[in-house]
Amino acid sequence: MSFLRFEQDGHLAVLTLDAPARRNAISSFADCEEVEAACCRIARDQSIRCVILTGADPAFCAGGDVKGMRDRTGIMDADGPAQMRENYRRGIQRIPLALWELDVPTIAAVNGPAIGAGLDLACMCDIRIASDRAVFAESFVRVGIVPGDGGAWLLPRAVGLSLAAEMSFTGDALDAQAALAARLVSRVVPHGELMGAARALAARITRNPPGVLRMTKRLLREGQHMSLPSLLEMSAAFQAIAQETADHREAVAAMLEKRDPAFDGR
Repeated sequence: MSFLRFEQDGHLAVLTLDAPARRNAISSFADCEEVEAACCRIARDQSIRCVILTGADPAFCAGGDVKGMRDRTGIMDADGPAQMRENYRRGIQRIPLALWELDVPTIAAVNGPAIGAGLDLACMCDIRIASDRAVFAESFVRVGIVPGDGGAWLLPRAVGLSLAAEMSFTGDALDAQAALAARLVSRVVPHGELMGAARALAARITRNPPGVLRMTKRLLREGQHMSLPSLLEMSAAFQAIAQETADHREAVAAMLEKRDPAFDGR
């Protein structure tokens, strides 16, 4: 059975972690490959302008497979530290690289517990919306391991170093309202309204020019580690491209003519 369900509705792609019996835990190389393949598919499809990532109830993602850790199965099946390191590199670490490099805007619709790698998975997305049933924990320390999927890089960028350190050193969880107060998520909605809220936000995103969306996301990503002069150079290059597009001319014309624009990605 597939771990990831891929659905496309016009310009929107919805990715659902679909292993509810194991609370959508990431347990095998195949699970990681499915997420990576979905990102590659989206990157190649210029018609997709936004992605929603969610989980099949009751969880968003319970992180890694704890039973697999105990039994040394799946990604945890390794003959010594060298092979375990390689398992991480060709397994779970493929997911943050694929999602982080995806130029299409991403929304995490966190429908339930996002634990360990599940929290980090949510942090790989650009925007996070939480159900009132969501719970967030950077709980690797509770099972005697470190964040192996980039959490030490992702979480401080989402909530700041102090709270990221507190969450990582204690393994304590935040409920949805605490996550909102920490700005880990941008809003909390009743559970039954989560996907509707995520889709409504996606609709506001997808009405914009697709090429400009991708370039804007790339600037936001690169701006996190570039110097200001370097980012300004990159922005100037992207702006030169954007202002030569048919979508830019359509946007200006629609604004002046007081009508809705129609963008086709040219």
